[in-house]
Amino acid sequence: METSSRLSFFQKGFAHFVLIVMGAFFLSPFLWMVSTSLKSNAELFLWPPKWIPSSMVWRNYPDAIDYIPFFKYLSNSLLISGLATVAVLISCPLVAYSLARIPWKGAKPLFGATLIVMMMPYQVTMIPIFITFKNIGWVGTNIPLWLPALFGAPFYIFLLRQFFMGLPKELEDAARIDGASELRIYSQIMLPLCKPALLTIALFQFMGSWKDYQGPLIYLSDESQYTLMLGMQAFKSQHGAEWQLMMATLVMITMPIMILYFLVQKAFIRGITFTGIK
Repeated sequence: METSSRLSFFQKGFAHFVLIVMGAFFLSPFLWMVSTSLKSNAELFLWPPKWIPSSMVWRNYPDAIDYIPFFKYLSNSLLISGLATVAVLISCPLVAYSLARIPWKGAKPLFGATLIVMMMPYQVTMIPIFITFKNIGWVGTNIPLWLPALFGAPFYIFLLRQFFMGLPKELEDAARIDGASELRIYSQIMLPLCKPALLTIALFQFMGSWKDYQGPLIYLSDESQYTLMLGMQAFKSQHGAEWQLMMATLVMITMPIMILYFLVQKAFIRGITFTGIK
């Protein structure tokens, strides 16, 4: 018994050691970015590199805000990310609920088509979608960056369908006996129960839109509409790289995502594991 207890202790210690090492490995790029954002020009390219600057140059952060039209690009990024997130929260649960809880002839073929589309790389549909938006006259606006989310996203539909299928059927049967309509069952019973999954897809979509570079590069031409990612790259190509200012800007771009994740991490983990309800 004592030997088994010791073995279990060493196994847990080894597992924690491996997790700490892996965590430090994956965290090191972010720590290097923060370190570089606080360095002076003289310390940027020292060899061997210094992780901790001799003196912290906090001035880099206000200078970084002036380095690009930071708040203009920030508002553009927030607008696009927010609209895209709201759009998937409207469309994807409706489709997923119909595939998971409503029996109709086309549900299985449509779900199969959803899986096929989910496996297709974005590059396959990029040109047809661009031509469509060009013919409509929306190229040069931010509409193509958030409107497609209003028609659903295959991965989010798949995730929500799996979550809906894990909910007890007795809940909706009881609601139907009480005279509830399908829409009322969906909005008042099912949606509140799948809040973890909704927060998960909201986080995924916000992160995807926030860090998207290719979409704004294809559709935006007016500098006043640039997002943070596109604005930084455009400024770098025109005026050269001020690495400490760029790293300071990247830290400020990364912080909203980190804060958002820590706020919803419990629900995020529950949504990923498809636990449903207890």
